[in-house]
Amino acid sequence: MKSYSATDVGRKRKINQDSIFASDKPVGNLPNLYIVADGMGGHNAGDFASRYTVNTVREYIAGSREKNPIKLINEAIQLANRGIIKEASEHAEMYGMGTTVVVTTIIDEYAYTANVGDSRLYLYDGGLKQITRDHSLVMEMVRLGEISKEEAKTHPDRHIITRAVGASDELNVDFFDYQMPPDSMILMCSDGLCTMVEDEEIQKVMAGSSDLEDKAKELIEEANSNGGKDNIAVVIVKPDADEV
Repeated sequence: MKSYSATDVGRKRKINQDSIFASDKPVGNLPNLYIVADGMGGHNAGDFASRYTVNTVREYIAGSREKNPIKLINEAIQLANRGIIKEASEHAEMYGMGTTVVVTTIIDEYAYTANVGDSRLYLYDGGLKQITRDHSLVMEMVRLGEISKEEAKTHPDRHIITRAVGASDELNVDFFDYQMPPDSMILMCSDGLCTMVEDEEIQKVMAGSSDLEDKAKELIEEANSNGGKDNIAVVIVKPDADEV
């Protein structure tokens, strides 16, 4: 397994509320683990929420005996959700904080992904396919046929998310399992990338001959060149040839 991960504060924000984790080596009973979280909340609350979620998920998985990846990841995210709600109830300055999260592990030729919020996971296998579904107001409107995908890109409510870790005692986590074709890659990102860079441009970068680090840096630079209105998080994962 090979990966490269990076975050960038962007050109408009003063605080980076995105948090990431990437391990190509085993974490507990999982052979690898990748996490992206995009926090929300005033002051440092969003930064705390994303970092807390990433650390809680990683630490829970590292110490659990559970072997089912979906059950294991769900338990870890639910624990983070309860913890953020508790922290927010005890610290007035953190009231209302929350975070998106995307978690992935690759076992043999299959990937298992969980998501809450509008951070994304794409599968690149010659073309770019979004695996996760955005939990956002505008994407719900798109799915209901009320607006088009093009209209969603500039809609004034495009940053409103309908699910977040820390937003509710009852957290519904979406799960996806899918086969990794040979020579395929995974791209995980916060909305600071996918709202600043069109899918066609992301696909072009992923298709290039550069290594994973250069791909990630090119995507971040492209997001900043297009305005860099939000923090940017990127994790790119490529299984070795003999792993798929």
